[in-house]
Amino acid sequence: MKRTKLIASITMIGAVTLLLVLMLGGKEKQPATGFAAHRVIAHAMGGINDKAYTNTKDAFIANYEQGTRIFEADLLLTSDEQLVARHEWTTGMSKKLGQQEVLPPDKQGEVLTHDEVMNSPVLELYSPLDIEKIVNLMEIYPDTYIVTDTKELEPEQVTKQFQLIVEAARKKDPALLERIVPQIYSREMLEVVKQVYAFPEIIYTLYQTEDSDEVVIEFVKQTGVDITMPTTRATKSFVRNLKKAGARVYVHTVNDEQEIVELSRLGVNGFYTDFVPENDLNRIKGLR
Repeated sequence: MKRTKLIASITMIGAVTLLLVLMLGGKEKQPATGFAAHRVIAHAMGGINDKAYTNTKDAFIANYEQGTRIFEADLLLTSDEQLVARHEWTTGMSKKLGQQEVLPPDKQGEVLTHDEVMNSPVLELYSPLDIEKIVNLMEIYPDTYIVTDTKELEPEQVTKQFQLIVEAARKKDPALLERIVPQIYSREMLEVVKQVYAFPEIIYTLYQTEDSDEVVIEFVKQTGVDITMPTTRATKSFVRNLKKAGARVYVHTVNDEQEIVELSRLGVNGFYTDFVPENDLNRIKGLR
């Protein structure tokens, strides 16, 4: 009789303990969804055939097929004020993109027109993108997200760029705006972007700012933005305090798997990368 009561008591204690664990810890154990569910952000649409910075449709598709769902796009204004995917207007970039033959010498370091960009294949193979083609891809691949890298700091230019982004998305499907994630380069830029559209996700990138860790942490508390930073700034205490303040924390640009493991142990949530697709993270040993 005593043994039966003892077993019943142990069973009841176990059940109560399990219930408390589910009640108190269940929320934290729920899997992330949407943008937060992914750890890889494909830098400049991701690498393709060992080539980075292409910002092309082909790179997007190649990385999507390897499980990546978040794509960073470099977006610049052309000389006729249209928005295209290109990292910079330099002779070096024209060379990197293999456009010495398709662009006249005097155009290789200049701001191009929209037609000049779109009619200049990258590395003789790959298709350039403008904002309209990017939102088309978002419609075709409805589980993807675009992170913008617009680079401009002047409010007028920032406003123009994001007006073009919003117009293109609304023309195709206004719901696409919920899957566009602006990067801002200063705290002041947040309000400029919000005046154009209240995007649900914002990433504050720290590579251009002189803000101290304390200022960035307070900004996260006030605004709810996420953070990305160069790997050299990612310390354990800074990452921990950013996450405590409510941010997801990303680093850029990381292509070495061991470095990804080490950064994940610091608590980093995700990685901008050229050559490590989302599917590869599942096989990396030691990744948190």
